[in-house]
Amino acid sequence: MPRCSPRQGRCGLCPAIAVGLVLGAGLAAWQPPTAWAQKAIEAATQRPDVAPPEKRAEIYRQLQSQAEFFEKQSALVKTAAKLVGPTVVHVEADVTRRPALQVGPGRPAPGRQVEENGSGVVIERAGKHYVLTSRHVVSGAALAAIKINLADGRRIYPQKVWDDPETDVAVLAVSAPDLVAAQLGNSDAAETGDFVLAIGNPFGLVHSVTFGIISAKGRRNLELGDAGIRLQDFLQTDAAINPGNSGGPLINLRGQVIGINTCIASNSGGNEGIGFAIPINLFMFVAQQLIESGKVSRAFLGVTLDRNFGPAVAAEVGLPRATGARVVRVFENSPAAAAGLREGDVILRFEDASVENDGHLVNLVGMTKIGKRVALLIFRDRETLTLQATVDDASKFQ
Repeated sequence: MPRCSPRQGRCGLCPAIAVGLVLGAGLAAWQPPTAWAQKAIEAATQRPDVAPPEKRAEIYRQLQSQAEFFEKQSALVKTAAKLVGPTVVHVEADVTRRPALQVGPGRPAPGRQVEENGSGVVIERAGKHYVLTSRHVVSGAALAAIKINLADGRRIYPQKVWDDPETDVAVLAVSAPDLVAAQLGNSDAAETGDFVLAIGNPFGLVHSVTFGIISAKGRRNLELGDAGIRLQDFLQTDAAINPGNSGGPLINLRGQVIGINTCIASNSGGNEGIGFAIPINLFMFVAQQLIESGKVSRAFLGVTLDRNFGPAVAAEVGLPRATGARVVRVFENSPAAAAGLREGDVILRFEDASVENDGHLVNLVGMTKIGKRVALLIFRDRETLTLQATVDDASKFQ
């Protein structure tokens, strides 16, 4: 063994000798890995995101089996979209000012044109065809300035236009060969959680289909700027609705129109998952009158309601919660006065419908046929009683 150099300052092994001894010890201790150790090595060196070929084949088989269930659901949606697609039209109207209806701080300033087009759906009544759309899509446009682009590429023009500002309903009389009409459903039967499709022309992208659910029913008192939509009973949906969808149909999985898409709630001006549609029952109640007489006649009860009726007042009058509509004024010679309604009465039911709040009662009265006798369940002096009222034409009391 070579002697250490005095410059090392101490006696010890030189680096070369130390390394040799360590390697020798390691070689002497090495043994071939056992079977379980070999598997551990393979698992450690295997890419974590890639399964072995035989395992991948099994996963594919499982995925295909699971996909069949969802493909059947997808086929239902595709069939509904194919059925309704030919009935949806693209509506263009040349107007100087037509802001999209929107709830939220992102609402555009008055005078800014943010919607260049809208949508509509063709229906048939008594052998004639009409396009249902939102009033704000065509409001202010001359008859000749409204263009209706059909799904097959043809362009037609309406023969007549009727609208109702209080509901944002518009009906366009049209005539052309081979028009395809949509089926109408029953919006009263729709429930929160039902699957729905919205079809329209968002941002001019014609015949776009979006899918979602009914998120809520009976949305009222939405602040829609100066649109003047007084009668509100919207269906809320998370099916994507954007500028250009206005006037297009909201359909159920049976391919039936249950609503007409109208507005969105948005901070940005685009879809944020909260859209609103006019229930088709409300829409057609107005549209049928427009078609038959060219105007809308609404029923009148003759009361002013408490918009601030809340839990405190409800407890004061003896109700366990704030429900119904509280009367703060009864008009002289009105149906309400004839029925015996008094100031302070709370209307709990209107016919078969439980009254949720003042806006709900306004809608219920507004959708009642003039001259109909209705039953009112009233809460007065901590007791309930039933009154009978015959609603009259609102135009008589203006």
